[in-house]
Amino acid sequence: MTARYKVCMLGAFAVGKTSLVRRYVHSIFSDKYLTTVGVKVEKRDVTVGGDTASLVLWDIQGEDDLVSIRESYIRGAHGVLLVADGTRKETLDKALELHERTRKLVGPVPAVILLNKSDLTAEWELDDDHIASLESEGRAILRTSAQTGAGVGEAFDAIARGMHEA
Repeated sequence: MTARYKVCMLGAFAVGKTSLVRRYVHSIFSDKYLTTVGVKVEKRDVTVGGDTASLVLWDIQGEDDLVSIRESYIRGAHGVLLVADGTRKETLDKALELHERTRKLVGPVPAVILLNKSDLTAEWELDDDHIASLESEGRAILRTSAQTGAGVGEAFDAIARGMHEA
């Protein structure tokens, strides 16, 4: 029997949530910005710990000052991928805020913070000391690039392992 895991992709607008899902599920990247309205659900089967698991990926619209994520989208999540754009420091703050809100809704499910756009590190606003501080708190943080594919498979593998072991 295949385990099914609901994974919520959370973050601010334009951090690359949809691009990461498209890269992972369909192995494609487009530099055309596609705004997600509400939620888009994708699925990919993976092998984790010798078992087959179905990752049901909820690509949830980005949050900003005017739009708040619907709690109903998050309920029932087995894990969360919190996406931040390395070129915009405030998106990491938003991801951390969303993580706290998610914990209140679904409890301490596995979570991985993805610092996206690692192909643009020359333009990054994120401070290495701040990232190291978050890692020292026990937060799982990975660098990804939806454009090049760097770290994308590893990110989804990490959340799949976390949910499988939980």
